[in-house]
Amino acid sequence: MIETKENTLLENQQVCRKLQINYQRNKKQDCTELLDQAAAAFKYDDCQNEYWNPEQFSLLFGTPLWLEASSNQRIILNQLYWVAYYSQIISAEIATIFFNQTSAAGLYAQEDFRPICDMLDLESAQERAHINAFKIISQQVESKLFGKRIFSYPMRSPYRETMVFTDTNYLKRQWKKLQLQAFGLISADNTFLACQYFTVRGVRTLNGKLIQHKLSNYYQKHPNPENAPIPAKISYYHFLDESFHFNSSTIISHDVINCIKPPTKFEKLVANLGIQGCQKDHYHCSVAVNGIFWYDAALYPAIYQVLRSQFFGMSDADAKDMIRRCFTEETQGLHNSFQTHTEAMESYKVYLQPLNYLWKSNREMSLMADNSITKYLNRQKTAFKKWVISLPTS
Repeated sequence: MIETKENTLLENQQVCRKLQINYQRNKKQDCTELLDQAAAAFKYDDCQNEYWNPEQFSLLFGTPLWLEASSNQRIILNQLYWVAYYSQIISAEIATIFFNQTSAAGLYAQEDFRPICDMLDLESAQERAHINAFKIISQQVESKLFGKRIFSYPMRSPYRETMVFTDTNYLKRQWKKLQLQAFGLISADNTFLACQYFTVRGVRTLNGKLIQHKLSNYYQKHPNPENAPIPAKISYYHFLDESFHFNSSTIISHDVINCIKPPTKFEKLVANLGIQGCQKDHYHCSVAVNGIFWYDAALYPAIYQVLRSQFFGMSDADAKDMIRRCFTEETQGLHNSFQTHTEAMESYKVYLQPLNYLWKSNREMSLMADNSITKYLNRQKTAFKKWVISLPTS
């Protein structure tokens, strides 16, 4: 008779059942074909005069730029929010595809690892479809509007900074790269850390789930869904897939993790550093793109290009002054973005509550909570002065 180890996934039928149900339901509603069809059919000219998101999900909504924009300019700002938001999602999903695979390798030591690996294989295939759809639309929009990239970018390595616009430099980027490479190597041969990756993935997906539910509502509530703008359809299909991905993260990080040995001191350290890194990534609050934790000062050049384009037609001086007013002054847009930041932080606390290996600072999200409107404005005022000095007058 073959003996089975105690406290294994194989022996926990309830957890195995959760995994199987989530996988089968995701497989049944898989939106990959619909996403591919929508992306292939997209023509910017067909929906260039429409909103693609609820109005409040527009670039720099609630700032002087939005308040002073014409109706046509507001449509462009709404569409650029879509481009900017999903450009960030591309970066996150590139990393997800890679770490899904390294984490699956770390779960090979489980007697019955197949349900998890099958589930992750499906999710990785879906992520590839998401990335393809987002890139097709973003590139076509920016090419039509500006003739060049503004928020989008060529495909990138999973070892890059996850945040596309962040407070970084060469040394910080290299250090982050080393950290990600090290975690990939360690987690591929460590069952606990493989599971714990999904704690980080769950936290990161949770904020996206909150925002993407609102974005998907635009399609769901559209008076004529069949003729709704294709980007709105893609937002909806993406949200359906991501809902199951979030369930996967929760099952693995909350249930599967209890089917393995308790973590060692080293494993706890690495796990906590991962959550701390997530706090650092989510520390900043973006007025430009509500729901994405970008460092707004890194966005100045991109916003400047938008303002100098034919669609806004601002002079060099007017564009700089508009950026100053939008980012260094208190606005409704700033309050809206900090409200989203607070909602995300509180949801993270609830999500992490069952995990007893976490440091108090991670349970309470103390690093993320340290940010404030006052600190944001002081940071932007300093950054704006440096940026203006570095930018030649055109």
